[in-house]
Amino acid sequence: MAQRRSTNLAYRIAVGVLGTLILVAGIVAIPYPGPGWLIVFAGLGILASEFTWAQRVLHFVRVRYDRFMDWFGRQGLLVKTLSLLLTFAVVVGTLWVLGTFGLVGGWFGHEESWLQSPIF
Repeated sequence: MAQRRSTNLAYRIAVGVLGTLILVAGIVAIPYPGPGWLIVFAGLGILASEFTWAQRVLHFVRVRYDRFMDWFGRQGLLVKTLSLLLTFAVVVGTLWVLGTFGLVGGWFGHEESWLQSPIF
């Protein structure tokens, strides 16, 4: 494929677009419970298969992530509880802004105005 310039360019563009989409999805998923960081590393890994800059970014992010997780593991119950509460607040806030509570409340006949999204 490297011998055919147009095929190589199309392949690199496809890898770049796919890797970027997966990376963005991972960044969006980071504050939520689940595999946000795994998705970020997958997106960077896809990009790193074709782009040298992405290899450097992947290494940089992985080292910082490992340092943070080591630090977080050494923290006491207060810090861990506060991070759990922050995660809970982000999830609940996002669900409210996206209108999930209003939708589900409507299924059960609860049409309170505070359940409705402020943007929809």
